[in-house]
Amino acid sequence: MIILKNVTLRRGAKVLLDNTSVTLNPGEKVGLVGRNGAGKSSLFGLLNGTLHEDGGDYSIPTQWRMAQVAQDMPETDQSATDFVIEGDAVLLAALAEVQAAEAGDDGMRMAHAYMAHHDAGAHDAEARAQALILGLGFEVAELANPVNSFSGGWRMRLQLARALMCPSELLLLDEPTNHLDLDAMVWLEAWLKRYAGTLIMISHDREFLDAVTQVTLHIDNAKLLRYGGNYSAFEDMRAEQMLLQQSALAKQQDKIAHLQAFINRFKAKASKAKQAQSRVKALERMEKIAPVLADAEFNFEFQEPVNLPNPMLSMLDASFGYPPLPDAPAGTPPTVIVRHINRSVHAGQRIGILGANGQGKSTLVKTVARALTPIDGEIVEGKGLNIGYFAQQELDVLRPEDTPLEHMIRLAKETLAKGRGGWIAAREQDLRTFLGTFNFSGDMVKQAVGTMSGGEKARLVLCMIVWQRPNLLLLDEPTNHLDLATREALGMALNEFEGTVMLVSHDRALLRAVCDEFWLVAGGGIEPFDGDLDDYQRYLLDEAKRSREAAAAPRERRAA
Repeated sequence: MIILKNVTLRRGAKVLLDNTSVTLNPGEKVGLVGRNGAGKSSLFGLLNGTLHEDGGDYSIPTQWRMAQVAQDMPETDQSATDFVIEGDAVLLAALAEVQAAEAGDDGMRMAHAYMAHHDAGAHDAEARAQALILGLGFEVAELANPVNSFSGGWRMRLQLARALMCPSELLLLDEPTNHLDLDAMVWLEAWLKRYAGTLIMISHDREFLDAVTQVTLHIDNAKLLRYGGNYSAFEDMRAEQMLLQQSALAKQQDKIAHLQAFINRFKAKASKAKQAQSRVKALERMEKIAPVLADAEFNFEFQEPVNLPNPMLSMLDASFGYPPLPDAPAGTPPTVIVRHINRSVHAGQRIGILGANGQGKSTLVKTVARALTPIDGEIVEGKGLNIGYFAQQELDVLRPEDTPLEHMIRLAKETLAKGRGGWIAAREQDLRTFLGTFNFSGDMVKQAVGTMSGGEKARLVLCMIVWQRPNLLLLDEPTNHLDLATREALGMALNEFEGTVMLVSHDRALLRAVCDEFWLVAGGGIEPFDGDLDDYQRYLLDEAKRSREAAAAPRERRAA
């Protein structure tokens, strides 16, 4: 077992753990949670040996093998399959022993080495590696492609596959879903449920934590607090604890009063009957999540849109994709991802956009956001359409060298030039004050965005969107860098939003809380998905099974 006894851990002058103790038992699946900066990644450093305790005692069984995802970007011409196979340290050691035995021409040693090599899984290593790669969203045709041919996000998926390939008694995963979409997350969730060792995982995805973990370890005020149960169970127990603390009660009651006012206002609007039906479960949870929202770094709400055109926009025989690269030969045709789309987006709709990676979810959102031009057909916008766009990569809309204040000043000037309603001729002090509501205060308003954390960049994008008073929100993976409390705050703000939402997310809790309907982007088209997220999860598992069978077929033919 893993034992921390009266451990103190510092990073510089900051005390992250202060004389705290906890025991983790073999085979437990543990969710490690806490506010940003609480020390979650530093605790991982203690567990993997890169950091050492400043006080107290820490022990882990010496015979345990540890696996974790390497954070460096792999640079190699190896094929994806060979790269992942090399994650099996036991197999690599056995292969090295075979090579040494053969070089020494020692018959007895070779016999033992061959047997150990077979016992290490040499006979099915390729199949195991390829099952991991396919499960994480790669295509069968990409199994032999060199690692260097993939983009950064896909290389990090290969690093994850390599870690899963490694036999281990302890698996450390720090935000394993950050580079995954929903289909790969569903597969990883099933894989981790089958994992026999001890798992400790940092994640800000509540449904992922709920599905995989049975123990929650909370870092709070430099203490490690162990809770039996998954994240939802932890949330319930913590809510009860906070209710017993008089100092927290007033803050929580203020939040509950705000939530109740929203519920009352929402129910009074008969025109919102459809949204009300789908949001009942989200509203039922609101009193329970009040303690979590009270602990969020910040809370916010979207202002009421100036107008609500209906329809917001119409896609008329539209095809979406990417134009030829600037250095492409003359006459190179554009790359079409989805084609012949005839759909309208109406006022008040809350659409969750589903689909496997590469099918065109982000392409759809980018085109609606005017970042791409339709390849064919057209998008007819309603009069007064005002889009708030959260790009999957925040730096798509942020300038690394500029400060938050410079971003807001430029946005104010652009808004004034376009003559849009809402916040127009804003003074610099007004912009500073507005940034302060998103936790950008003091010197932070003049800090270069490129030096900020992912969570801070996400906060700035949200700040810029809220300031514009949009009536259509286009959100492409908005939660990637948000902690659990801030995700809940975003979900509540979206539920209060009076306009239209189009949401791409692998956060199922957010999709369930916000969306009334789903569109499936697949096979070059966009169609309504007739079902809920549980139905979609079954659809994904069926698709993954078909991919595995397709990959196995060539091997079976060779074996025959």
